[in-house]
Amino acid sequence: MIVITGGAGFIGSNLVAGLEAHGAAELVVCDRLGTTDKWRNIAKRRLADIVPPDALLDWLSAHGDRVEAIFHLGAISDTTARDGDAVVAANFSLSQALWQRCARNGTRLIYASSAATYGDGANGFDDSPDDRDMAQLRPLNLYGWSKLAFDRRVIDLLGGAAPQPPQWAGLRFFNVYGPNEWHKGAQQSIVPQVYRQIQESGRAQLFRSHHPDYPDGGQLRDFVHVDDCVAVMLWLYDNPGTGGLFNIGTGQARSFADLATAIFHALGQDPAIDYIDMPENIRHQYQYFTQARIERLRAAGYDRPFTALEDGVRRYVLDHLSQADPYR
Repeated sequence: MIVITGGAGFIGSNLVAGLEAHGAAELVVCDRLGTTDKWRNIAKRRLADIVPPDALLDWLSAHGDRVEAIFHLGAISDTTARDGDAVVAANFSLSQALWQRCARNGTRLIYASSAATYGDGANGFDDSPDDRDMAQLRPLNLYGWSKLAFDRRVIDLLGGAAPQPPQWAGLRFFNVYGPNEWHKGAQQSIVPQVYRQIQESGRAQLFRSHHPDYPDGGQLRDFVHVDDCVAVMLWLYDNPGTGGLFNIGTGQARSFADLATAIFHALGQDPAIDYIDMPENIRHQYQYFTQARIERLRAAGYDRPFTALEDGVRRYVLDHLSQADPYR
């Protein structure tokens, strides 16, 4: 049995689909479905159970001896979140409880960290497991801080005498895009947002740069297709002796203008891009540059190539966004 927290969310639901295709049985989703269409993300899956997050620890007390692995992807991932207590409870305290439960039960734990831990990138994007290196990072928002806090707690726990899970891995996902992100609203990747703009007006709108080193549309991000994220997690599942803290990105930063152009080309259109002011409330926490260092992931044995931006965007647009049923 495999538990996927956040399993009805963006990355989580894609992982559930990947595990099912991989032949894994007895998949348990832990998530809140609410009153939106989020349920559609998992509507095509065969599931053993669906557990609300506040019931997870009790559920594990009853079924934990049957759980082989937990993929802990559930979190408050809104980069504009302001409720510190709620974020700590969801992103830090529950993660600690799952670590301890996995250590006691001999359950493998693979959890989501985030590139938001790196802040503006002034101290680089090195997924070093050394706490002295992590202490230099300055996340720009509450979400990024909560993820960094748990990464640092893991390093502390590994250095002590307490038991640890038989396999653990923390994955710092960079700028992920792909199907099943419709429920995320303003937190969706730029791909579906620009796609809708093009469908409505024939033009794309990107934020104007407010940084002297980056022209309008020249902001750079490491855009990684969700299929690549799933491929790394399946590789870890197939290699229980491999673990650690890993960046999950392509290792190549691309501009927002490149991304918008790729969407236009996928639709067979010439680019038409307008630039609008960035909302003032996010300017102070905006990452103008992200680029994963993936040497540690490669050294651990993951040798699969990452999807090129143009190929990933084309697949997303043609196979999902432009379909009557866009869900995986």
